[in-house]
Amino acid sequence: MRLCVDATPLLLRSAGVKTYIHSWVEALRRATPAPAISLFPFFSGTGPLDHEKSMAPGLPTFRGLALLHAMNYLHLPALDWAAGRWDVFHSSHQLQNPPRSIPLTTTIHDMTCWLMPELHRARNVEFSRRFGESVMPRAAGLIAVSESTRRDAIRILRLDPERVVTIHSGVDARFFNPVPAIRARPYFLFVGTIEPRKNIGTLLDAWLALPAGIREEYELVVAGPKGWGEEQVMARLAAGIPGIQRLGYVSEEDLPSLTAGATAFVYPSLYEGFGLPVAQALAAGVPVITSGVSSLPEVAGEAALFVDPHSAAELRCAIERIALSPSLRADLAMKARARAGLFRWEECARKSLAFLEYVAGK
Repeated sequence: MRLCVDATPLLLRSAGVKTYIHSWVEALRRATPAPAISLFPFFSGTGPLDHEKSMAPGLPTFRGLALLHAMNYLHLPALDWAAGRWDVFHSSHQLQNPPRSIPLTTTIHDMTCWLMPELHRARNVEFSRRFGESVMPRAAGLIAVSESTRRDAIRILRLDPERVVTIHSGVDARFFNPVPAIRARPYFLFVGTIEPRKNIGTLLDAWLALPAGIREEYELVVAGPKGWGEEQVMARLAAGIPGIQRLGYVSEEDLPSLTAGATAFVYPSLYEGFGLPVAQALAAGVPVITSGVSSLPEVAGEAALFVDPHSAAELRCAIERIALSPSLRADLAMKARARAGLFRWEECARKSLAFLEYVAGK
């Protein structure tokens, strides 16, 4: 089977989808002969993952994005001439005009642009909805990164359930048994882009409501780049509140160690299609506190404490329980490592190849 993957997210500043495309392509290439997988817009490799900049040199990035915009806005059938080289084309949501002459697949990462459009920029909502309403219905097959996302997509877009398969994303091998980071004080950790969906304001409220003794013993570390629409949260993070530190963007090389060193990982997101930071914390053997909504219970299983993300009081109580109970921390850490075994990229690649080969042979 010859597969072409639309890898335009690798040319952009992006977080979760960029991680998925990068790791998925690498895992597929390890599992199949090297010539079988090519990338659109025609650059040779993926290289080290960097969320903050393009993963291709300047000229290929410019050429690739120019071709993408021409295909999207001028409706040029620029890929149809090349489609004969491939058996399947796997499109990202950036490409609104994928080829029509060969079987098309795509990955459904989440449905927040339909369920919670206020948590996204208007342009992202427009692009996602256009892709969901014009491209997804004609795809020969679709991969959902969780069963929760699969159910939402089938219900909202009225997709044929037979064409949508759940294949969980994987976790980078570096998160399994990394060397824990050492900081001056034990810490609770959040990792994610500073944007409305991540609900960091509620996390700050919960932290500041903790008993003074806990806040003196532990530190809250917030890691992740600035996104959009959270000026008040950014101001609070920059205000120098004792015991709260924002690290900004943490490289993929340093993130496993930072995660493994945490007393617990706290992730009160309002909705996740998969929740990769939670899966990464599980792999590092770190107790997790997260929201009991969307895909998060599916991913974390019994290895987390679940809270109502709208309740700072519930979140505060969960943090306090973890802080005061070494036995609870040990129990959750043991369950986390066991749970994380479900999220290996090798398994994701195996299931993905079987699905893609089925689509190619239909």
